[in-house]
Amino acid sequence: MVKSVSIVALFCCALSTAGVSAKEIQDHNKMMDHGDGHLMDMDGGMVMGQNTDTLPGGCDKIAATKEITVHAGHKYSEKFPGTMFAFDQQEYQFEPCTKLTVNFVNEDDIRHQWMMHGLPKYLYPKGMFHLEVSGPGKVSGTLILPPGDKTYLVHCDIAQHMEKGMKGQLKVGKGGEDLPSIPGVTASIFPDDYSGKPFSPEEFAKQEAEARAAAALLAATPAAKQADPGSTPPADDSLISGVGVVGLAIGLLIAPFLTKRFQGMSTGEVIATVFEWISHGIGLTMDFIAKLIKMLGGKKAIPLPDK
Repeated sequence: MVKSVSIVALFCCALSTAGVSAKEIQDHNKMMDHGDGHLMDMDGGMVMGQNTDTLPGGCDKIAATKEITVHAGHKYSEKFPGTMFAFDQQEYQFEPCTKLTVNFVNEDDIRHQWMMHGLPKYLYPKGMFHLEVSGPGKVSGTLILPPGDKTYLVHCDIAQHMEKGMKGQLKVGKGGEDLPSIPGVTASIFPDDYSGKPFSPEEFAKQEAEARAAAALLAATPAAKQADPGSTPPADDSLISGVGVVGLAIGLLIAPFLTKRFQGMSTGEVIATVFEWISHGIGLTMDFIAKLIKMLGGKKAIPLPDK
Protein backbone atom coordinates (compact mmCIF):
# COMPACT_ATOMS: atom_id res chain seq x y z
CA MET A 1 0.00 0.00 0.00
CA VAL A 2 2.76 2.39 0.98
CA LYS A 3 4.61 1.52 -2.21
CA SER A 4 1.55 2.34 -4.33
CA VAL A 5 1.10 5.73 -2.62
CA SER A 6 4.78 6.56 -3.24
CA ILE A 7 4.47 5.69 -6.92
CA VAL A 8 1.36 7.90 -7.26
CA ALA A 9 3.12 10.78 -5.48
CA LEU A 10 6.16 10.50 -7.76
CA PHE A 11 3.89 10.41 -10.80
CA CYS A 12 2.06 13.59 -9.71
CA CYS A 13 5.38 15.33 -9.04
CA ALA A 14 6.61 14.39 -12.51
CA LEU A 15 3.46 15.77 -14.09
CA SER A 16 3.85 19.01 -12.15
CA THR A 17 7.50 19.38 -13.22
CA ALA A 18 6.60 18.69 -16.83
CA GLY A 19 3.91 21.36 -16.63
CA VAL A 20 6.39 23.92 -15.31
CA SER A 21 9.05 23.08 -17.89
CA ALA A 22 6.47 23.29 -20.66
CA LYS A 23 5.58 26.85 -19.65
CA GLU A 24 4.27 28.65 -22.72
CA ILE A 25 5.94 31.91 -23.74
CA GLN A 26 3.42 34.47 -24.99
CA ASP A 27 4.65 36.37 -28.05
CA HIS A 28 3.51 40.01 -27.93
CA ASN A 29 3.61 40.65 -31.67
CA LYS A 30 0.35 42.58 -32.11
CA MET A 31 1.02 45.71 -30.09
CA MET A 32 -0.66 49.02 -30.85
CA ASP A 33 1.55 51.81 -32.22
CA HIS A 34 1.03 54.97 -30.13
CA GLY A 35 3.54 57.05 -32.13
CA ASP A 36 7.08 58.25 -31.37
CA GLY A 37 8.31 54.67 -31.30
CA HIS A 38 5.97 53.68 -28.45
CA LEU A 39 4.17 50.34 -28.84
CA MET A 40 2.20 48.42 -26.24
CA ASP A 41 -0.68 46.00 -25.66
CA MET A 42 -3.05 45.27 -22.79
CA ASP A 43 -1.25 42.04 -21.82
CA GLY A 44 1.94 43.54 -20.40
CA GLY A 45 4.10 44.03 -23.50
CA MET A 46 5.74 47.38 -24.31
CA VAL A 47 8.40 48.90 -26.58
CA MET A 48 9.73 52.47 -26.24
CA GLY A 49 12.22 54.11 -28.60
CA GLN A 50 11.45 51.94 -31.62
CA ASN A 51 13.41 53.23 -34.63
CA THR A 52 13.54 51.21 -37.83
CA ASP A 53 14.53 53.79 -40.45
CA THR A 54 15.85 57.14 -39.08
CA LEU A 55 19.64 57.37 -39.15
CA PRO A 56 21.35 58.99 -36.16
CA GLY A 57 23.51 62.04 -36.88
CA GLY A 58 26.91 60.94 -38.19
CA CYS A 59 25.59 57.78 -39.85
CA ASP A 60 25.60 57.96 -43.67
CA LYS A 61 24.01 54.53 -44.00
CA ILE A 62 23.11 51.42 -42.04
CA ALA A 63 26.42 49.63 -41.56
CA ALA A 64 24.94 46.21 -40.70
CA THR A 65 21.66 44.53 -39.78
CA LYS A 66 21.78 42.29 -36.72
CA GLU A 67 19.28 40.40 -34.58
CA ILE A 68 19.79 38.97 -31.09
CA THR A 69 17.63 37.11 -28.58
CA VAL A 70 18.04 38.05 -24.91
CA HIS A 71 16.70 35.67 -22.25
CA ALA A 72 15.95 36.99 -18.76
CA GLY A 73 15.12 35.12 -15.60
CA HIS A 74 16.07 33.88 -12.17
CA LYS A 75 17.79 30.75 -13.46
CA TYR A 76 20.46 32.79 -15.27
CA SER A 77 21.64 34.26 -11.95
CA GLU A 78 22.68 30.89 -10.52
CA LYS A 79 26.26 31.28 -11.80
CA PHE A 80 26.66 34.66 -10.05
CA PRO A 81 26.65 34.26 -6.24
CA GLY A 82 24.66 36.92 -4.44
CA THR A 83 22.40 37.74 -7.40
CA MET A 84 18.72 36.99 -7.88
CA PHE A 85 18.03 37.86 -11.54
CA ALA A 86 20.17 38.03 -14.68
CA PHE A 87 20.25 38.07 -18.46
CA ASP A 88 21.64 35.04 -20.25
CA GLN A 89 24.39 37.28 -21.67
CA GLN A 90 26.05 40.24 -19.97
CA GLU A 91 27.98 41.85 -22.83
CA TYR A 92 27.20 42.70 -26.46
CA GLN A 93 29.25 44.42 -29.16
CA PHE A 94 28.21 45.82 -32.56
CA GLU A 95 29.50 48.05 -35.32
CA PRO A 96 28.46 51.74 -35.21
CA CYS A 97 25.28 52.55 -37.19
CA THR A 98 24.04 48.96 -36.91
CA LYS A 99 20.32 48.31 -37.23
CA LEU A 100 19.70 46.04 -34.26
CA THR A 101 16.57 43.99 -33.51
CA VAL A 102 16.31 42.66 -29.96
CA ASN A 103 14.01 39.75 -29.12
CA PHE A 104 13.52 39.92 -25.36
CA VAL A 105 12.27 36.71 -23.70
CA ASN A 106 11.18 36.90 -20.06
CA GLU A 107 11.10 33.40 -18.59
CA ASP A 108 9.94 34.40 -15.09
CA ASP A 109 6.39 34.88 -13.85
CA ILE A 110 7.06 38.53 -13.10
CA ARG A 111 7.82 41.65 -15.12
CA HIS A 112 11.31 42.27 -16.57
CA GLN A 113 12.88 44.92 -18.83
CA TRP A 114 15.79 45.28 -21.22
CA MET A 115 16.54 49.01 -21.13
CA MET A 116 19.43 50.79 -22.88
CA HIS A 117 20.53 54.26 -21.71
CA GLY A 118 22.65 57.11 -23.13
CA LEU A 119 21.26 57.23 -26.68
CA PRO A 120 20.88 60.61 -28.49
CA LYS A 121 17.78 62.32 -27.10
CA TYR A 122 16.90 64.07 -30.37
CA LEU A 123 16.12 60.63 -31.78
CA TYR A 124 15.26 58.46 -28.76
CA PRO A 125 12.89 59.95 -26.12
CA LYS A 126 14.65 60.24 -22.75
CA GLY A 127 17.76 58.87 -24.47
CA MET A 128 16.69 55.26 -24.07
CA PHE A 129 15.48 52.14 -25.87
CA HIS A 130 13.11 50.08 -23.73
CA LEU A 131 11.65 46.57 -23.96
CA GLU A 132 9.29 45.36 -21.24
CA VAL A 133 7.10 42.31 -20.83
CA SER A 134 5.25 40.49 -18.05
CA GLY A 135 6.40 36.91 -18.11
CA PRO A 136 6.43 34.42 -19.34
CA GLY A 137 6.48 36.39 -22.58
CA LYS A 138 8.42 37.74 -25.52
CA VAL A 139 8.60 41.22 -27.03
CA SER A 140 10.73 42.54 -29.91
CA GLY A 141 11.98 45.99 -30.88
CA THR A 142 14.44 47.64 -33.27
CA LEU A 143 16.84 50.56 -33.01
CA ILE A 144 19.72 52.00 -35.02
CA LEU A 145 22.91 52.37 -32.97
CA PRO A 146 24.70 55.75 -32.99
CA PRO A 147 28.19 56.29 -34.46
CA GLY A 148 31.34 56.42 -32.38
CA ASP A 149 32.94 54.18 -29.77
CA LYS A 150 30.89 54.02 -26.58
CA THR A 151 29.75 51.57 -23.90
CA TYR A 152 26.04 51.66 -23.00
CA LEU A 153 24.30 50.32 -19.90
CA VAL A 154 21.52 47.78 -20.43
CA HIS A 155 19.50 46.71 -17.40
CA CYS A 156 16.12 45.97 -15.85
CA ASP A 157 14.72 49.05 -14.15
CA ILE A 158 12.17 47.21 -12.01
CA ALA A 159 12.94 47.96 -8.34
CA GLN A 160 16.01 46.03 -7.13
CA HIS A 161 16.28 43.88 -10.27
CA MET A 162 19.44 45.62 -11.49
CA GLU A 163 20.91 45.65 -7.98
CA LYS A 164 20.23 41.92 -7.82
CA GLY A 165 22.15 41.20 -11.02
CA MET A 166 20.00 41.97 -14.08
CA LYS A 167 22.33 44.24 -16.04
CA GLY A 168 24.91 44.19 -18.80
CA GLN A 169 26.80 46.44 -21.20
CA LEU A 170 26.53 47.00 -24.94
CA LYS A 171 29.62 48.23 -26.77
CA VAL A 172 29.36 50.17 -30.01
CA GLY A 173 32.54 50.07 -32.09
CA LYS A 174 35.53 49.63 -29.80
CA GLY A 175 33.39 50.69 -26.86
CA GLY A 176 34.39 53.03 -24.07
CA GLU A 177 35.42 52.28 -20.51
CA ASP A 178 33.89 49.12 -19.03
CA LEU A 179 31.03 49.70 -16.62
CA PRO A 180 31.50 48.52 -13.02
CA SER A 181 29.66 45.67 -11.33
CA ILE A 182 28.61 43.85 -14.53
CA PRO A 183 28.17 40.20 -13.40
CA GLY A 184 30.92 38.00 -14.80
CA VAL A 185 32.48 40.90 -16.74
CA THR A 186 33.78 43.56 -14.34
CA ALA A 187 34.54 43.68 -10.63
CA SER A 188 31.88 44.78 -8.20
CA ILE A 189 32.28 48.15 -6.49
CA PHE A 190 31.02 46.63 -3.24
CA PRO A 191 32.00 42.96 -3.42
CA ASP A 192 30.00 40.50 -1.35
CA ASP A 193 31.80 38.55 1.36
CA TYR A 194 31.12 34.82 1.36
CA SER A 195 34.09 33.89 3.53
CA GLY A 196 31.84 32.90 6.43
CA LYS A 197 33.91 34.92 8.91
CA PRO A 198 31.91 36.25 11.88
CA PHE A 199 31.35 39.97 12.19
CA SER A 200 34.20 41.71 13.98
CA PRO A 201 33.42 45.05 15.67
CA GLU A 202 37.15 45.79 15.91
CA GLU A 203 37.71 45.26 12.19
CA PHE A 204 34.66 47.35 11.37
CA ALA A 205 35.88 50.17 13.63
CA LYS A 206 39.30 50.02 11.97
CA GLN A 207 37.78 50.33 8.49
CA GLU A 208 35.60 53.24 9.66
CA ALA A 209 38.64 55.05 11.12
CA GLU A 210 40.64 54.58 7.91
CA ALA A 211 37.74 55.90 5.82
CA ARG A 212 37.30 58.95 8.08
CA ALA A 213 41.06 59.68 7.99
CA ALA A 214 41.09 59.49 4.20
CA ALA A 215 38.07 61.82 3.98
CA ALA A 216 39.67 64.31 6.40
CA LEU A 217 42.92 64.29 4.41
CA LEU A 218 41.03 64.90 1.19
CA ALA A 219 39.10 67.79 2.75
CA ALA A 220 42.26 69.35 4.21
CA THR A 221 44.20 69.32 0.93
CA PRO A 222 42.58 72.46 -0.60
CA ALA A 223 42.98 74.35 2.70
CA ALA A 224 46.67 73.46 2.87
CA LYS A 225 47.22 74.69 -0.67
CA GLN A 226 45.47 77.94 0.17
CA ALA A 227 47.60 78.47 3.30
CA ASP A 228 50.89 77.80 1.49
CA PRO A 229 52.84 81.10 1.52
CA GLY A 230 54.80 80.08 -1.55
CA SER A 231 51.75 79.71 -3.68
CA THR A 232 50.70 82.49 -6.01
CA PRO A 233 47.43 84.08 -4.91
CA PRO A 234 44.69 83.89 -7.50
CA ALA A 235 43.94 87.03 -9.44
CA ASP A 236 40.98 89.06 -8.27
CA ASP A 237 38.85 88.70 -11.36
CA SER A 238 36.03 90.73 -9.83
CA LEU A 239 38.35 93.72 -9.23
CA ILE A 240 39.82 93.54 -12.71
CA SER A 241 36.43 93.31 -14.33
CA GLY A 242 35.11 96.17 -12.19
CA VAL A 243 38.03 98.49 -13.05
CA GLY A 244 37.67 97.57 -16.69
CA VAL A 245 33.98 98.42 -16.74
CA VAL A 246 34.54 101.78 -14.99
CA GLY A 247 37.38 102.67 -17.35
CA LEU A 248 35.30 101.78 -20.37
CA ALA A 249 32.42 103.93 -19.13
CA ILE A 250 34.67 106.96 -18.52
CA GLY A 251 36.30 106.51 -21.91
CA LEU A 252 32.92 106.50 -23.65
CA LEU A 253 31.87 109.67 -21.79
CA ILE A 254 34.97 111.77 -22.56
CA ALA A 255 35.62 110.43 -26.05
CA PRO A 256 33.62 113.19 -27.82
CA PHE A 257 35.44 115.91 -25.84
CA LEU A 258 38.89 114.45 -26.56
CA THR A 259 38.12 114.11 -30.25
CA LYS A 260 37.15 117.77 -30.48
CA ARG A 261 40.08 118.93 -28.27
CA PHE A 262 42.80 117.09 -30.23
CA GLN A 263 41.40 117.79 -33.69
CA GLY A 264 44.14 119.13 -36.01
CA MET A 265 47.00 118.46 -33.55
CA SER A 266 50.10 116.49 -34.39
CA THR A 267 51.11 113.43 -32.35
CA GLY A 268 53.74 115.42 -30.44
CA GLU A 269 51.24 118.14 -29.56
CA VAL A 270 48.73 115.57 -28.28
CA ILE A 271 51.40 113.93 -26.05
CA ALA A 272 52.54 117.31 -24.69
CA THR A 273 48.96 118.30 -23.89
CA VAL A 274 48.30 115.04 -22.06
CA PHE A 275 51.44 115.40 -19.96
CA GLU A 276 50.44 118.98 -19.15
CA TRP A 277 47.05 117.75 -17.90
CA ILE A 278 48.72 115.07 -15.80
CA SER A 279 51.14 117.57 -14.26
CA HIS A 280 48.31 119.96 -13.50
CA GLY A 281 46.30 117.15 -11.91
CA ILE A 282 49.23 116.09 -9.73
CA GLY A 283 49.71 119.70 -8.59
CA LEU A 284 46.07 120.04 -7.59
CA THR A 285 46.22 116.75 -5.70
CA MET A 286 49.32 117.80 -3.75
CA ASP A 287 47.76 121.15 -2.83
CA PHE A 288 44.63 119.38 -1.59
CA ILE A 289 46.67 116.95 0.54
CA ALA A 290 48.73 119.84 2.04
CA LYS A 291 45.61 121.77 2.98
CA LEU A 292 44.06 118.63 4.49
CA ILE A 293 47.14 117.96 6.64
CA LYS A 294 47.28 121.56 7.79
CA MET A 295 43.61 121.51 8.71
CA LEU A 296 43.86 118.27 10.68
CA GLY A 297 47.24 118.91 12.28
CA GLY A 298 46.87 122.60 13.17
CA LYS A 299 46.46 123.50 16.86
CA LYS A 300 43.49 125.48 17.95
CA ALA A 301 44.22 128.79 19.77
CA ILE A 302 43.80 128.51 23.49
CA PRO A 303 41.80 131.50 24.82
CA LEU A 304 43.50 133.45 27.60
CA PRO A 305 41.66 133.85 30.85
CA ASP A 306 40.08 137.23 31.50
CA LYS A 307 41.89 139.45 33.91
